[in-house]
Amino acid sequence: MAFTEFDTMPLNRRSLLRGTAFLSASAALAGMPMGRAAFAQMDGTAWKSVTAAVNEYVDEGKVANMVATLGWGQNDYELINRGTLQLGGMTDADGDTLYRIYSMTKPITGIATMMLIEDGKLTLDTPLADILPAFADMKVQKEYDGAITEDNLEPAVRPITIRHLLTHTAGLGYNIVQKGPIQKAYNEAELSPGQVSRMKIPGVSDQTTIKGLAAFADKLATMPLVYQPGTKWSYSVSLDLMGRVIEVASGMPFDQFLSERLFKPCGMDSTWFQVPASEVGRFSTNYGILNSTLLPLDPAAASIYLDEPAFPFGGAGLVCSPNDYDKFQRMLVGLGEIDGTRVMSERAVRMGTTNMLPDTVDLTGSWVEGQLFGAGGRVTGTAFGWGGAAGTAAFADIDSGLRAAMFTQYMPSTEYTIQQDFPKLVLKDLAAMQAAMAGDAAVGGATEAAAELVDG
Repeated sequence: MAFTEFDTMPLNRRSLLRGTAFLSASAALAGMPMGRAAFAQMDGTAWKSVTAAVNEYVDEGKVANMVATLGWGQNDYELINRGTLQLGGMTDADGDTLYRIYSMTKPITGIATMMLIEDGKLTLDTPLADILPAFADMKVQKEYDGAITEDNLEPAVRPITIRHLLTHTAGLGYNIVQKGPIQKAYNEAELSPGQVSRMKIPGVSDQTTIKGLAAFADKLATMPLVYQPGTKWSYSVSLDLMGRVIEVASGMPFDQFLSERLFKPCGMDSTWFQVPASEVGRFSTNYGILNSTLLPLDPAAASIYLDEPAFPFGGAGLVCSPNDYDKFQRMLVGLGEIDGTRVMSERAVRMGTTNMLPDTVDLTGSWVEGQLFGAGGRVTGTAFGWGGAAGTAAFADIDSGLRAAMFTQYMPSTEYTIQQDFPKLVLKDLAAMQAAMAGDAAVGGATEAAAELVDG
């Protein structure tokens, strides 16, 4: 789908499937004398800043609902929730509500890839062409987003690797990011791995998508790269392509692999690429914002997510409940284990949630400048996570065990600041908790650490 600015619904195309900033809690927790065990004893009233923001957004009519989950280690999460599934509705949003998580799908696909690395089916530096031979001889645009002509193309100087795909450094494009001839080529080739609405809204939901992951991968291989592999961080369709890599390497369909290897072992029974008709009653409507007014963009009862997608979009396709996403995060902070079930190895979790950017990459001017990147998600300190196009955000701090996620449904995500504010509010509440437990003398250190993280 081509997300472009247009008059009737000013959705910023770069915001729609991209993630958002998040911050590490590990620095804020450093030196806290009572440790995370003491924080686990705190009740939901301790998250005063988060609660206030949730209440404000719903009470002021900015969103129909908002849900936050905050937990420590393997303890149950604290639920902060407000609002109803639709404006004026009767059903309250809670931990079982279904949300379009868009690009928060990417870390799930990234972590699934780590399972295949653990299995010995892949390595980070396996050439993509070893799995998908069509990507053996890629051409690259000399001028970024320039003409697709022989005089503006040159051979790739190195092969695309699995590491490149996981970290958006393969040089692949994205029709929500690129402009000019390459965006047009992606759209004409139906390389639009995402969906917004059954309504054909110009620039938002008027693009068609090629059917099948194999066809998507084969067609993508005919497109020129926008950067030389391993040289620049550029948001891309790489995690969608990773779905095809996973199914070829594993020998099973991508969605089946996720279900059998990740969702079922984690107890994630409310995560789908297609929402079952029986579950519509807990599905939240997605709204577009026009002149500060919420307009139903994808009504739950008539959602495009009730239809079978063109293929399972590993970059932006999942619908998930807060309860389920917390289970994913709980498995991560459990270093691969949840409720006594070993889902993946500690080594695979640590590898996937720490920096894996190639040394050759230049981050200047990118969304992650000054930060790091792991398997489909941003890495800051020991925290790992990403955000979604409809306002969602999540991060898990592997060292401290903190799990934090926020869910709502509006587009564009840049219309409000809640995605960027959410981790800051979490850190603000951590500092307040530290003060309550350790006295005013401890506040300075936590507040200073939080400020450094926010500024960074």
